[in-house]
Amino acid sequence: RQMCIRDRRRGRGKPFPQAEKVNSFDLAGGEILPAERLKRGMISIKIQQLTKRFGAVTALHKLDLTIEPGELFFLLGPSGCGKTTLLRSMAGFYIPDEGKILFGDEDVTRLAPHKRNTGMMFQSYALWPHMTVAGNVAFGLEERRVPKEEIKRRVGEALESVRMGQYGDRKPNQLSGGQQQRVALARALVIRPRCLLLDEPLSNLDAKLRLEMRTEIRRVCKEFKLTTVYVTHDQKEALSVSDRMAILENGHILQVGTPREVYRRPKRKTVANFIGETDFIPGKVAGVSADSVTVDTEIGRFDGVLGDPSQPAKVGQEVTLSIRPECWELSRDRLAERNSVRGVIGGFVYLGEVAQYDFMVRGRTLKVFERNPRFVDGAARGELFAAAAPEDVVVLVN
Repeated sequence: RQMCIRDRRRGRGKPFPQAEKVNSFDLAGGEILPAERLKRGMISIKIQQLTKRFGAVTALHKLDLTIEPGELFFLLGPSGCGKTTLLRSMAGFYIPDEGKILFGDEDVTRLAPHKRNTGMMFQSYALWPHMTVAGNVAFGLEERRVPKEEIKRRVGEALESVRMGQYGDRKPNQLSGGQQQRVALARALVIRPRCLLLDEPLSNLDAKLRLEMRTEIRRVCKEFKLTTVYVTHDQKEALSVSDRMAILENGHILQVGTPREVYRRPKRKTVANFIGETDFIPGKVAGVSADSVTVDTEIGRFDGVLGDPSQPAKVGQEVTLSIRPECWELSRDRLAERNSVRGVIGGFVYLGEVAQYDFMVRGRTLKVFERNPRFVDGAARGELFAAAAPEDVVVLVN
């Protein structure tokens, strides 16, 4: 960055493409722009057979993915799964070994980062400490040789859009973590990008600020109709903010869907285990019908639904049941012969509106969450029954 500033001051730095060639939409409340620029406002992103290697390690394995125009799309997975590599490939920081990246119908696979016109937000915010807030936001426009009056107007609009209009003269070290994050978001927006790429932008904030900024980021992305790709390992963040998400593991995409689809109908054990908490119960298929699967387990017989209908179960096949802790219902009486188990409460954690129980069943411990807890007190316990509805029992083919 210091070299970039030095070269610019000496007149040696090459300018970015002129703003008129890359603008796609106006931050100032939906101004109508020429058709050639307007059609670039909302783009799809298509990943086709993308492969990226680092030496002997293959970080991405022939990925195929389509992100719809204006979609807030999350890349989710454990550390080392390839989500950041995929994001950086979209930004142009990594050149893939195989495959294509398309912004709309334009092939940007080998296009330089600054020519892709993407807005990037990093985990560390990457704000210039010696510049004011306004100076940080203006930097990308100055490199593009945008006229000074337009820079002033657009910087003001960008800061107002993230509710930081009164902080333009401050330095980054005079701001809170949440305010710095808003400045970084304004800097990404002010260049009027075709898409927004976010690399774990909330990981450095405390819990309260993260909740606040989740809503803020979604508001800004939807208000400006930006196609947005967001990398995180925070499941709650992904479930509460995204339109759709992709779960990655070892450079492969395991499942793509809406938050509800991925949470309620995981297709693999890995996905069910990563998104939220669940009880895994091994069993063997006892029967198959058009809309349900009957499974015998060591703790009882269950009727459930397939997580992945494209992989049908067969009688006698070994499978795994996935039942979310909040799907169990506790009672003193058995409600049905199937999908019901008898046990006792072992340890518990009381959280006010919910209690988390270790429910002991025939030597197996199940996680059971009870809202408006009734069985926390020792006097209220004893032998209990836990039941789950068939639609809450997901059958995963091993």
